[in-house]
Amino acid sequence: MERAEIPPLKEPKSAARIQYEMVIDKPYVYTSDDVLYASNGKRKGMSREQFFSKGQPCFRGSPLPKRYGWGVHCNHEGRIALYAVESDEYRRLVEDASLVQRKAMRSKRG
Repeated sequence: MERAEIPPLKEPKSAARIQYEMVIDKPYVYTSDDVLYASNGKRKGMSREQFFSKGQPCFRGSPLPKRYGWGVHCNHEGRIALYAVESDEYRRLVEDASLVQRKAMRSKRG
């Protein structure tokens, strides 16, 4: 993907749109668990405990990195930020050998 896309705005909001709105203007405020719960569990009326009582995929399974071209950076406190794949900051993070790089999860088995 050459450019990041903003998830479309529709009602009800998609999980991708909720995640995008939470993180884009508030980098390093929320953990991935905070964002996953708000976008999947809370909107389905589940408590946080109910939602996480079953295994949940990590943020690498989010549509933001998989479909929409957003890089996700996690700081030392476990809080996340989004970077557009075409941005200078994204390139800087990709070239930083001290960071662990992980790809988004695939949608289908290969």
